[in-house]
Amino acid sequence: MSAKLFTQAIVKFLSGLLIIGALLFLPAGTFRYPQAWLLIGILFIPMFIAGLVMMAVNPELLKKRLSAKEEQDEQKAVILLSAVKFLAAFIMAGLNFRFGWIVLPLWVSYAAAAVFLLGYILYAEVLRENAYLSRTVEVQEGQKVIDTGLYGIVRHPMYMSTLLLFLAMPLVLGSPVSFLIMLVYISLISRRMKNEEQVLGDGLEGYADYMQRVKYRVIPFIW
Repeated sequence: MSAKLFTQAIVKFLSGLLIIGALLFLPAGTFRYPQAWLLIGILFIPMFIAGLVMMAVNPELLKKRLSAKEEQDEQKAVILLSAVKFLAAFIMAGLNFRFGWIVLPLWVSYAAAAVFLLGYILYAEVLRENAYLSRTVEVQEGQKVIDTGLYGIVRHPMYMSTLLLFLAMPLVLGSPVSFLIMLVYISLISRRMKNEEQVLGDGLEGYADYMQRVKYRVIPFIW
C-alpha cells in the first residue's frame, strides 16, 4: 500500500463528504434533515469500504480512478454539465426540505435507498469484472474487450449502475424537483457513450464485433 495513494484517497473522500454535506445542509438551513443523513450514509460508507478493498486488491485501479483527467473536449463538456447538474440537484433538495415545496413520504426515501444500494452492488461488480475501467474515455495499453458477466448483457454496465445511483439519489432526499434535474443524466450518458464507442471502436481490437454481439447499451431489451 502506498502512503501517497492512501493520503490521496482519504483527502478526496473527506473533500467529497464535506462538499456534499455543505450542498445539502446549507440550503436546508439545518442539520436536522434525515433524508440527507440517509443519503450520506448509503453513499459514503460503501464508498469507504470499496476504497479500502481496491487499495488492498487492485491499487492500480484505484490510482487510475483518483488521478484520471479527460483529454477530449467532448468528455470535458459532459463532465462540466454533470457537475452543474449535481450542484443544482443537491441545492434544490435542501431548499425543498427547508420550504416544504413537495414533501414525499419517508417510505419513498427508504425504497430509493434500496435501489441506490443495488446500483452500488452492480457498480462493484463492474469494477471486479473490468480491470481496464477508467474515469476517462481512452484505450489503454494491453487493453482487451471484456464480454463476460454484465458485459455480456449490456455494453455499458457501469452506466447502468450509475443510472440507478443518480436517479435514486434525489428520491432518497425526498425531492421530486431534484429528480427532474437528474433526468438530464440520461442525455449526458447518451452523449458520452456515443463518443466512447467511437473511440473504442476505432482503437480497441474486437470492440466493433462486440458491439454487434451485444445489442443493448444500458438496459436489456430497452436501451
